[in-house]
Amino acid sequence: MSARTPLFVLVALTLALGAWMMTTQSGEAEKAPQEPALAHMVFFTLKDKSPQAKQQLVDACVKYLCGHEGTLYFSAGTRVEELDRQVNDKDFDVALHLVFKNKAAHDKYQTHPRHLKFIEENKHNWAKVRVFDSYVRQQAFNPPAQ
Repeated sequence: MSARTPLFVLVALTLALGAWMMTTQSGEAEKAPQEPALAHMVFFTLKDKSPQAKQQLVDACVKYLCGHEGTLYFSAGTRVEELDRQVNDKDFDVALHLVFKNKAAHDKYQTHPRHLKFIEENKHNWAKVRVFDSYVRQQAFNPPAQ
């Protein structure tokens, strides 16, 4: 037996233990009930519909609303005006999309000083704000094989 054998055995045992721990932990996570994520979608109709005003609101969304604790997803942008099918809702200028880990993260966000500052600085240009909140199932996207 060479001097390398104990090192090889130690490395093999460490890898086996790590693999066992990963399967045990993932199995426990699957058994535990998981709180649903909360999707918070906000659609702003602006008084000033200029491209500059729309971009200013998108920039404010990024500045004040991105990076809050418990956020799984964030995006903000303008309506795609060239999509003009009968089913396209055209009654908004800027959309904000947030998905929170759970309702508690959403509730904390709602009272956070950065969120309140965003409202205070931007509400003067809002003609209408529509909010759609829903519980969503979290799932990784796996595109179909081609």
